[in-house]
Amino acid sequence: MQVDNLVQLLRGADEVLVKQELIQKLEEGRPLRIKAGFDPTAPDLHLGHTVLINKLRQFQDQGHEILFLIGDFTGMIGDPTGKNVTRKPLTQEDVLANAQTYQQQIFKILDPDKTQVMFNSTWMNAMSPADFIQLAAKHTVARMLERDDFSKRYKNGQSIAIHEFLYPLIQGYDSVVMKSDVELGGTDQKFNLLVGRQLQEVFGQKPQVVITMPILEGLDGVQKMSKSLNNYIGIADAPDDMFGKIMSISDELMWRYYELLSFQPWSDVLQWKKDCEMGENPRNYKVKLAQEIIERFHDSAAATKALESFEARFQRGALPDEIDEIELKIKTHTYGIANTLKDAGLTSSTSEAIRLINQGAVKLDSEKISDTKLEIAAGKQYIIQVGKRKFAKVKLSQ
Repeated sequence: MQVDNLVQLLRGADEVLVKQELIQKLEEGRPLRIKAGFDPTAPDLHLGHTVLINKLRQFQDQGHEILFLIGDFTGMIGDPTGKNVTRKPLTQEDVLANAQTYQQQIFKILDPDKTQVMFNSTWMNAMSPADFIQLAAKHTVARMLERDDFSKRYKNGQSIAIHEFLYPLIQGYDSVVMKSDVELGGTDQKFNLLVGRQLQEVFGQKPQVVITMPILEGLDGVQKMSKSLNNYIGIADAPDDMFGKIMSISDELMWRYYELLSFQPWSDVLQWKKDCEMGENPRNYKVKLAQEIIERFHDSAAATKALESFEARFQRGALPDEIDEIELKIKTHTYGIANTLKDAGLTSSTSEAIRLINQGAVKLDSEKISDTKLEIAAGKQYIIQVGKRKFAKVKLSQ
């Protein structure tokens, strides 16, 4: 295997441990075994999850073996990474149901004929208690407490359950069983990935190269993409929703998404960025990105239709064909606009409503409003728009 494509393989990577070892492995001229593990903790994936899967696809396109590990055994332990309290494990039924959905979704990106889907319950369930004790003897409590989240909890007197120490141990042992040459993971997984290197050496294997990928920011450009934060793009989202969400991101965040989510040649992306610096409209490249993402998870016809729908709705000022109707019961004759936005579910709080009004992002019956203390009357229905994508027909009644 040539090293010529190293730049593409490392595109967007945060850290490579150790880069020279990766080069040496590539120079061996054989397909490398590339591992990435996912605990099926939720039924649906969003674009943040696909950062690792996209990287797997890039390795796959260069002829390497892809080992997609579903952590059905570790999923029942619960990954303690970044947690300041002991995490509640999932039931076996939850894990298996989510794992089935994962398999359906990952093949939107990976070639199923060239991907090995593995489950760590295959080897963990086969271990006897004595085997497990012998495995546990190959790592120390001192090393576990080097991990930042464990260290903080220990110093603060917060509980750490014994089973939480087992999580990185098992994740590392997965690499031994799978004989991985390279393991991919998020930056928050660095400790666990390095346990894999250490255990492979203990078992007489060449240590895997660790490649950490950044945690993708959500639509707000600040916090990580998360369903709980409602700043995500789900890979099962409808094409129109995908298109609208991508078009709503900032120009700066667009380039970040190109780096981590797009399969466009990096040289092309850099040229487009220069074009924008010279005056080209970034909107044109958001459209290109949105269509690429929609084609990946739907098809080209859906991408074209989503663009047409977006332009009809937002570029020509048309309203959506369907708008949710919401009735709010109030005790007074009028009601504050900020409270209306919050109670109608158009914002998460009154403070967010006030901020969006001040930014000029709220329209009442197609008219932009700027008065955060505006009172609207009961007995009438209003069409309220927040940002480019949120609409509701709100009626206040006593």
